[in-house]
Amino acid sequence: MKNAMAAMQDIAEEDRLRADLYNFLGVILAGPPDQMLLAQTAGLQGDASELGQAITTLAKLAKLTRPAAVESEYNRLFIGLGRGELLPYASYYLTGFLNEKPLASLRRDMLARGISRAESVFEPEDNIASLMEMMGALIVGRFGPPATIEDQKTFFAKHIGPWAGHFYSDLEKAKGSVFYAPVGTVGRLFMEIEAEAFRMSRTG
Repeated sequence: MKNAMAAMQDIAEEDRLRADLYNFLGVILAGPPDQMLLAQTAGLQGDASELGQAITTLAKLAKLTRPAAVESEYNRLFIGLGRGELLPYASYYLTGFLNEKPLASLRRDMLARGISRAESVFEPEDNIASLMEMMGALIVGRFGPPATIEDQKTFFAKHIGPWAGHFYSDLEKAKGSVFYAPVGTVGRLFMEIEAEAFRMSRTG
C-alpha cells in the first residue's frame, strides 16, 4: 500500500491533470449528472486554449442546467426507446455491431492488468465512460504501478484512439445534444491532444 501511495505521489502534475480529465469525462458519460456534479462542473475554469474555451462553455451551461433536464437529454442520447441516438461502444464504432472483437480484445487487456468490471455495471466494458475511467486509472496507477508512457500509448492506440474522437464529434453534433454538445467538444479536443502527444512521445 505504501509503495502504491508513493507511486501516486510521484505522478507529474501534467499527468495528474490528464487523469482528472479522463475521469471527469468518464463520470459525466456514465450517467446523467446529479446536482452535485453539475455544481462541480459549473466551477470548472478553462484557459484561452481551444480546449480551455470548451471547458468554460461547459461550465457556463452547467450553471443553467437542472438535473431533470439533463437526465431527459441523457436518456434521449444514450438510451431512448430501444436505443438512443448514439451507441457509445468501441465495437459499434469499429465494426457496426455490439459485442464484437474490440470488446474481446479489451477484456483480454483488462484481465492482463487485473481490471475487472464492477458488479453493479451490466453494460459492455467497451463503452466510452468505462474506457475514459480505465485510462485515467492507468495514468495514476489505480490498478497497480502507474502505466509507463509506452503502455498508455499502447492502450490508447488499441482501445480509444481509433474511435473515441469520432464518437465525441458525433456527440457534439447530435440532435439531442444541448448540455452534452460541449462535453463532445471537450472530449474531441482532448482526444486530439492525447493522440498528438503520443505520436510525439519516444518509445523505447
